[in-house]
Amino acid sequence: MGGLLIVHCWAVIFGAMALFHVIPNPLTFVLAVLLIGARQLGLGVLMHDAAHNALFKTRVFNDWVSDVFCAWPILANTCEYRHYHLKHHAFTQQDQDPDTVLSEQFPVSPASFRRKIFRDLTGQTAYRQRLMQLKMGFGSAEDPPKRRLLQAINTLGPYFCVNAALFLVCAALFHWSYYPLFWVLPLMTSYMAVLRLRNIAEHAFVPDKDDPLRNTRTTRVNLLERVFIAPYWVNYHIEHHLLMYVPCYRLPAIHHHLMGHGFGPKMELVNGFLEIIRSSSSGSDDDPDGKPARTQALVGSLSGGFSKNA
Repeated sequence: MGGLLIVHCWAVIFGAMALFHVIPNPLTFVLAVLLIGARQLGLGVLMHDAAHNALFKTRVFNDWVSDVFCAWPILANTCEYRHYHLKHHAFTQQDQDPDTVLSEQFPVSPASFRRKIFRDLTGQTAYRQRLMQLKMGFGSAEDPPKRRLLQAINTLGPYFCVNAALFLVCAALFHWSYYPLFWVLPLMTSYMAVLRLRNIAEHAFVPDKDDPLRNTRTTRVNLLERVFIAPYWVNYHIEHHLLMYVPCYRLPAIHHHLMGHGFGPKMELVNGFLEIIRSSSSGSDDDPDGKPARTQALVGSLSGGFSKNA
């Protein structure tokens, strides 16, 4: 099943490119960018399952297949992400949780929320993250140049190689320009927006940081939201935290089991991302984000920090 989900994800990505190739117009271009951005998040979701050793039966497959086909294409690393992410599960919403910095700022004012989404969709958020990624990849400026170069090759080399292969595939199937237009552009724009919405939905303004049914959130979604915002059952986040070793495609069954046994009223449930957006933009804090700690935390949440010291 894990392999089929990876195949499905890439089929949607190249299918979106093919749609524009066959029907080239502004509408299909925007549609392709949005679809691919959501599937880039989908690759992150599948990498997340692999980090929990839940995508394949063996650790080797979880790490190797996830890296090559899920993590490295979106400039992440499965093992580093695992090291970072399991701290989040061990200390969910507590002081030691490395992800609290992503959600503690919400709710914010409508103006602040719009600025955040605008920065995501215009590539400003991604630019800051990628710049930090490069700096972290090359290590400390105090290290010898040879050591910094070797660290960069070891840390950033896999990302470059896989993306170079993706460039060649795009050139062979369509045109070389499809790589920057339909891979880099979504990765820098729409992917960042849906990643932010996912982070908000999962842990922002939860009612009880100590209750495992209420220190995270499950979002009920419709078909369009599944396609463009919440791929591969990522919206079932309470269920994931309760049983983090269960693969993503089993989470709906856990949800139905909980509902059938009367846990629904005790759980933090919302209906759709419009409710998430309204709630997260209902505050009075008009201080724009962009603080280094928040940027670094979001980098970490994607990849485990891009270095072992993050």
